Amino acid sequence: MTTPMTIGMIGVANFGGYRRSQIRAAGHFKIAAVHDRNPVALKAAAEQESAKACNTVEELLATPGLEGLVISTGADSHADLSIRAMKAGLHVFVEKPLCCSEAEVTQLLSVRAATKRVVGLGHNDCQTDGLYKLIRDSISSGKLGTIAAYEENTSHSGGLEIKKGDWRGLKDRNPGGMLFQCGVHALNGLTHLFGPVAAVQALMRYDANPNTETADVANVLLRHESGLVGTLNCYHITAYVHELRIFGTKGNLYLNTHERTALFQERKNGPKEDRVPVAIPENDPGHGHANLTNWFNACQGRGVARPSLEDGIQAVMPVFAAELSAQQGRLIKLDELSQGVLQHG
Repeated sequence: MTTPMTIGMIGVANFGGYRRSQIRAAGHFKIAAVHDRNPVALKAAAEQESAKACNTVEELLATPGLEGLVISTGADSHADLSIRAMKAGLHVFVEKPLCCSEAEVTQLLSVRAATKRVVGLGHNDCQTDGLYKLIRDSISSGKLGTIAAYEENTSHSGGLEIKKGDWRGLKDRNPGGMLFQCGVHALNGLTHLFGPVAAVQALMRYDANPNTETADVANVLLRHESGLVGTLNCYHITAYVHELRIFGTKGNLYLNTHERTALFQERKNGPKEDRVPVAIPENDPGHGHANLTNWFNACQGRGVARPSLEDGIQAVMPVFAAELSAQQGRLIKLDELSQGVLQHG
């Protein structure tokens, strides 16, 4: 039987509560120390996990016996906490989005290289997700023919709830607005399916919510290194929608990624084609905590973290490029941003 990994956790409420449930389900970890800015949430989590309640980050990082740290805070603190943890000798599992700027990407890669710590990301493990299995099989079997393009929309109205001064409404801490908040989930899946993004061109709207500086609407054209093109549209002020449409020379696949339904439309010469429901395979056992299990195994020297630090970078770099594109009104090649960045990895 494998010895559990002793970890600390920062951010134990809200999504952190969900992450703790997945940590317990994975069965590979012992949460020994916790920290949260909310004293009520901190006390409750410490009691639930039989862990030490730490009033500061410094106290948690100094806790003897820790091997790793799970970070479930807001994205504006991900890079700082990850860097501090790695410098303290801890492996890191951090939620998504990875970080808020290209400069933070560079710092994370540099510190990871210096400390040799394992970094895992809280992104979905697409490899164990039945929805992505359906897409992969539809492509590899030739059912869709040559993939011509895709369209994805990931939107909800949460931006309208942001109050003045909230970090989610500040450009430097939430670049791209909804593109940063939820678009990175889509970008993680799109790069899994189609490879890294090479260039983006974006239009953004900033005036729908007067309480925020961030984009309320982001319409982004993406070109992958493979040459495939697609669109990713993210709106922070509309009703809930998460949909992906993939267009091929033999057929199209329409997916509601929230409700997990799929339709296939075979291309025919002439008649209007119907859309036929397609069954989505079940997720692999343990899919909900597969990212944590992969990180655990990598920390033990068995395999690699999946999703990894590099996966997190591939999800945020197109966001930074899109914000720059919207500001400058031109196509941005990711090479323009990543000069000297990825070499640190």
